[in-house]
Amino acid sequence: MPTPLGPHHSRLAAVRDLRTPQGRQAGRCYAAEGPTLLAEAERSGIQPRELYVTPAALAGLDGRWEAAGVAVYVVPDRAFARLSDLESPSGVLAVFDLPEHRLTAILARSGPVLLLAGVGDPGNAGTLVRSAEAFGAAGALFGRGGADPFAPKVVRAAMGSLFRLPVATVGPDEILAAAQGSGRPIFAADTDGEPLDGVAIPNDAIVAIGNERRGVRDWLPRWDRAIRIPQRAATESLNAAVAGSIVLYAASRCQEACQVAEKR
Repeated sequence: MPTPLGPHHSRLAAVRDLRTPQGRQAGRCYAAEGPTLLAEAERSGIQPRELYVTPAALAGLDGRWEAAGVAVYVVPDRAFARLSDLESPSGVLAVFDLPEHRLTAILARSGPVLLLAGVGDPGNAGTLVRSAEAFGAAGALFGRGGADPFAPKVVRAAMGSLFRLPVATVGPDEILAAAQGSGRPIFAADTDGEPLDGVAIPNDAIVAIGNERRGVRDWLPRWDRAIRIPQRAATESLNAAVAGSIVLYAASRCQEACQVAEKR
């Protein structure tokens, strides 16, 4: 049976803390709000630790989460609004365990790896994770000092991809050493790079996308090859999420071409 909570229950303070990096690390968990993300978790075979719902949202659940052993708590509307970081709270908030993915394990997987080298905007970061999954990346690495992979806005923008794509947080020296150790070349998106349409991105590449204003140079000291997206108009550089998605798509096309060549 769902458990009703008063507006000042201590559990609610702990859930509010999940909006901060310190709260997520302390509890080793994160929050994902909305029925869409809850459905994505179920589709991915990921079970929440707890569910917090308003009375109206509870009516839309069919009891399967309680049957699966998930604790369901019913929260007054005003108290739920304090848990949410949305202007229009959804009435459904799930708490999930923070996944533990190691850098070495991600680099050992097949396919290119996305590196967010100082990407600071959480919407861009989440969109890049979504594109990484869509275009067959082995995982995503979040550069320290940039967006947190499990911040609420990143989780929303990733639209469920964080349930399926392994991610880890790394520092510049750490990724450079790991790339060398694993034999993976780093391809950095940079305005002075080679035109993307003339470069074949290998299947084992680490694709580095930089900060929205300062680019990749401010975070990553060096790389193996720089690439840029040719533009027909003299506009400013592309949005990080757009640029990264284009590069990831190009990498996926290179993978397809290699697979076709191997079959011949």
